Amino acid sequence: MAQIRPLSAELQKIACEDLGEVPARIPEDLVALKLWIQQQPHLHSRTDDQFLIQFLRGCKHSLERAKEKLDHFYALRTKYPETFCATNIDDPKFRAYFDQGVVLPLPTPLNDCGPRILFARFNYSTDQDIEKVLLPLNAMKENFMMNDPYAGIHGIVYVTDLAKATTGHLLQLTPGTVKRLMTYYEKSVPLRIKALCYINAPAAAEQFFKLLLSCISDKLKKRVVICSKDISKIYDHIPQKYLPEEYGGSNGSLDKVCADYHKVWDESREYFKQNSEYGTDERLRPGKPLDFDGVFGTGGSFRKINVD
Repeated sequence: MAQIRPLSAELQKIACEDLGEVPARIPEDLVALKLWIQQQPHLHSRTDDQFLIQFLRGCKHSLERAKEKLDHFYALRTKYPETFCATNIDDPKFRAYFDQGVVLPLPTPLNDCGPRILFARFNYSTDQDIEKVLLPLNAMKENFMMNDPYAGIHGIVYVTDLAKATTGHLLQLTPGTVKRLMTYYEKSVPLRIKALCYINAPAAAEQFFKLLLSCISDKLKKRVVICSKDISKIYDHIPQKYLPEEYGGSNGSLDKVCADYHKVWDESREYFKQNSEYGTDERLRPGKPLDFDGVFGTGGSFRKINVD
């Protein structure tokens, strides 16, 4: 029997209807995925059921897509550990980066039983390395994979406040950095992105949005919502009550959310310590080597963005 946490009846219904989940088939699919992992000389992966089931769910139970996503997940973490692979979440620097509250998960999911909402702000000094600033976010997503059924089944909605985004912040988001991040989130992390909402967007951010749209899939482009000072324009996508208290909502205080999340880090320290044991050895990869330059190329055309 598969060792996975049971879902609520409502979430299980969504998993079956939207993700094609067939509970009776899960043990067989997990065995097949574990066998494939054992046969890959270059891949050192976790094989616990709760971890692997999220790759199946994140790929709508396509075994072949789950294999590809799992391989990418570990390959990119091995290539860029400073951004994607947290191993010591008790490191004071890690906690200090997190305490800035750059990206925080709001306590109530959208529509009470929908996607997890991640709220982001550009409230950090540009003297800091953007890769290290984002490491807590990427570690947080691993926590979602293991412990958050709303993110696991429904996915994630991002709400990003650009009010404090300076030219320095935007210059840190180079084509290579944005491409690397979006490739990791779309092709590697088995959590579906349901929307990218940007509020308080300054005119200076236009180039950033052109770059962003050049780095994401056509499917995700349709889920990008941009507004300037009138944040009510996102209420059709994110009703106001699901925003933080600081933004007129009732979905927690950002300072309290940040303080409370340290308990989550404390409870998951052993999981992250084990991350050092996993990854890929590209020298042992069968067949054609993974083309990192191709994966993170900056191709794609820019198109005009209108900020409402």
